[in-house]
Amino acid sequence: MTSAIARPSLRTLVSTSRPLSWVNTAYPFGAAYLLAGGGADLTFWLGCLFFLIPYNLAMYGVNDVFDYESDLRNPRKGGVEGALVDPAEHRGILVASAVSCAPLLVYLLAVGTLASGIALVVVMFAVVAYSVRGLRFKEIPFLDSATSATHFAGPAVVGLLMAGTSPGAIALAALAAFFAWGMASQAFGAVQDIGADRDAGLASIGTVLGAARTVRVAIALYALASALMLLVPFPERLLAMIPLGYIVNIWPFRSLHDDRAFEAHRGWARFLWMNFAAGFLVTMVLLWAHPPI
Repeated sequence: MTSAIARPSLRTLVSTSRPLSWVNTAYPFGAAYLLAGGGADLTFWLGCLFFLIPYNLAMYGVNDVFDYESDLRNPRKGGVEGALVDPAEHRGILVASAVSCAPLLVYLLAVGTLASGIALVVVMFAVVAYSVRGLRFKEIPFLDSATSATHFAGPAVVGLLMAGTSPGAIALAALAAFFAWGMASQAFGAVQDIGADRDAGLASIGTVLGAARTVRVAIALYALASALMLLVPFPERLLAMIPLGYIVNIWPFRSLHDDRAFEAHRGWARFLWMNFAAGFLVTMVLLWAHPPI
């Protein structure tokens, strides 16, 4: 028997959009736009708004709908780390995601460059492809981590290109470091879900490599991010220290057995709050390097 279709409440929509992670996508867009020469104009504010709320509603809302069966088996779902939404509200979440994104997407495509438009289309494709049936990049090991990294580094690329700047060697190094950080973070996040994913018959970098090897891949990727940041000038080069903090966070899990994979959740809980500290440090260094006039 099919459940009746229900309109999701505002509380449900906010919950499924993961408010704790909103800044992780709005900040990269805004920072890149300003650093590339853009100002605090309408495009800046509307771009930040898009990547703050509608983008996250689409990214996490689509994921919550198509991951519902596995999320039922996952003890960390049902709070700030992922909503468990009544199936009757699934269609409403998908509609709300599309409706909230459409106007701002049209605006950003209209005022941006050809390059920023292509980047924005790629980013939105990655949002959908990660979770939706028929694509499900999240079930293709390594592509799952790369797609997730696109979710976070992509807004920075869009912001840079919307300001009309072609990325030079320094910007490319910083973006590559951010991408490596994103891959590492997704890989480590997959470790805690190994049990639930295997129970649901889902594949991921974690289910294929196992807990210990996945953590070690994440450590290597964080180390790569740190090394790439050494290629940028001082004082931004100081940001190479930030990925090292993430390595310290996950180091205790480098030999974690699959049967105890959920213990990695302790590191993931710290990771969620470490992002705010990292964002603060990034802001301080960027203000030092590029003081406002």
